[in-house]
Amino acid sequence: MVAKKRCVGDLTEDDLRGKKALVRVDFDVPLDDNLNITDDTKLKAALPTIQYLIRHGAKVILATHMGNPEGVTPNCSLKTLVPTLSDLMQIDEAFELVAAIADGGVLLLENLRFYKEEEKNDLDFAKKLGSLADLYVNDAFRYAHLAHASTEGVTRFLSPSVAGFLMQKELDYLVGAVSNPERPFVAVVCGSKLSSETEVIESLLQKVDGIIIGGRMVFTFHRSQNYSVGTSLVEEDKVALAKSLRLKARARRVSLVLPTDIIVADKFAPDANSKKVGMFAMPEGWMGLDIGPIAIRDNNGLLNNAKTVVWYGSMGVFGMDKFANGAQATAEKLAEISGKGAKTIIGGDDLIADVEKLGLADKISHISTGGDAYKALLEGKALRAIVALDDDASVYY
Repeated sequence: MVAKKRCVGDLTEDDLRGKKALVRVDFDVPLDDNLNITDDTKLKAALPTIQYLIRHGAKVILATHMGNPEGVTPNCSLKTLVPTLSDLMQIDEAFELVAAIADGGVLLLENLRFYKEEEKNDLDFAKKLGSLADLYVNDAFRYAHLAHASTEGVTRFLSPSVAGFLMQKELDYLVGAVSNPERPFVAVVCGSKLSSETEVIESLLQKVDGIIIGGRMVFTFHRSQNYSVGTSLVEEDKVALAKSLRLKARARRVSLVLPTDIIVADKFAPDANSKKVGMFAMPEGWMGLDIGPIAIRDNNGLLNNAKTVVWYGSMGVFGMDKFANGAQATAEKLAEISGKGAKTIIGGDDLIADVEKLGLADKISHISTGGDAYKALLEGKALRAIVALDDDASVYY
């Protein structure tokens, strides 16, 4: 059992009216060459938390970062966000400005990563941040695995420290699904290299009823079964690991599904010649770039009865429509079973882009924007920024 975290929605007007709320948000938005915002999704995602605080009379101080600047870098200044949000202030200039915020007012701190102390989780810097406010709200799930001054350190100096609505939604779906899933519970794990996804697979093998392996790491598993792989990507030093994972799945009675037919290409390019082959018949000089129709049927067979599905990582080749049939079929199947009541969760930037392109995003139960935090949670790791928030001791996942 995992204790649920307190949420900003648990705070009443009596808790918030006239109080200064330091809110960690994710405003690391993409910009064009003229520093114009090209996608404001992250800004909109934070609005429910910000608006709740405003409606209840809190003085809102937004804290975020943009990019990974080395010191003060004009192109990474948050001034580009000011027309959309409110006033901007340097942290060292903040104290007088904070005192002047009206109830329901909003101020935006300058890029936290202009300060080297942020990523070092320097407690003096965290204390300075904390001294600006009366309470703390973390609504930046994407960075929940990082113990930075603005995500973990500041909670030592502010109480209450609670989750924002976006953070809480991620936790309700992800922690709830992984800790106490409705079964059958199936995972779809995709990636280029087994070495990068080992911890995800190891952790999920202890929780799921079935796991579908996708992406080019499939061929390291195929090598472990002595199948031909042509010029497909194989991590030769991970072949023994792949065999070990297959044996662990068998011992735990977890269905581990690998593709039985492959779409192969004569080069890694959108215009490559391609054909379908069986897993025993990979031709020399060709590489596998997608799964075939039999593999799609096998995957769908496992997914048909699933009540909970988590999908991490892009299947096939991201950006090459010719090698996206496996991804499309899996997304369509998740949309179908979602409509029948299954809880379906996906994460990974490329995968999300694939599903949005297919027009199926609104048919998936939850799309996690957590990036590395989503992966860390699937790996079974404690997310330090979340651990640091106040527990709701009366509720457990």
